Amino acid sequence: MVDLDFEPRVALASLSGESDAAWAEHAANHVGLAFLGGVAIDEGSRRAAERLVERGRNEFLPADPFAFVDRQLRALDDMPIRSGVNVRSASRAPIRDVAELCADHDAILEVNAHCRQPELCAAGCGETLLRDAHRLCEYVETAAATGAVVSVKLRAEVPGVPLPETAGWVAAAGADVLHVDAMDSEGIVREIADTTDAFVVANNGVRDAATVTEYLDYGADAVSVGRPSDRPAVLRRVREATDAWFATHETGMTEPGTGG
Repeated sequence: MVDLDFEPRVALASLSGESDAAWAEHAANHVGLAFLGGVAIDEGSRRAAERLVERGRNEFLPADPFAFVDRQLRALDDMPIRSGVNVRSASRAPIRDVAELCADHDAILEVNAHCRQPELCAAGCGETLLRDAHRLCEYVETAAATGAVVSVKLRAEVPGVPLPETAGWVAAAGADVLHVDAMDSEGIVREIADTTDAFVVANNGVRDAATVTEYLDYGADAVSVGRPSDRPAVLRRVREATDAWFATHETGMTEPGTGG
């Protein structure tokens, strides 16, 4: 397994149009990992993102998405925080290109199989990939072949998708990290942690000691904060709770994927 032992075991989950290097730097005292993005990296995903902007959503739409990713990761190269970048793509080839950039910066390439916006799903991005596990695994294999550390952002409660089984297939294809939005099915984290030895990051509703403890007890190796990522008080509570949990679960710091 790739060494993903970052501290504290708190990550920032990407927020479209908001999660850039400056956002990560502002939270660096409280987290050990930040997923930038999401970034649309091919024509189909960019057209979908443009339609999202037209209806008032924030999106990253630089003229050159690969140069943008390179600049953002470069800005974090000397920061005491591990970086990753969440990307959307309706085609496989651009995944390889951005994964190579991530490998150059020792960053994590995160495939977005999570977004449920209709425009993105219609383009074949985001949640659509969960319904097409074969294509998702091809994306993962393509990224892993570059030597990059690969994460996949997953979502629970997608009708017809057996998420633990899908997580197992994705890990077998080369995903080192499974970033799980548990929605209202927090127990899915335990099912996924029991299915694979990938590094599991639990997301959704992480605000305080109760949510941190629940996810870590379920077997997550780390937790991630989404919407409140710009609120230092929330990040401080989450970090303190995470540090306290690992202080009393010593094996959790040395055996990622085993549930502590």
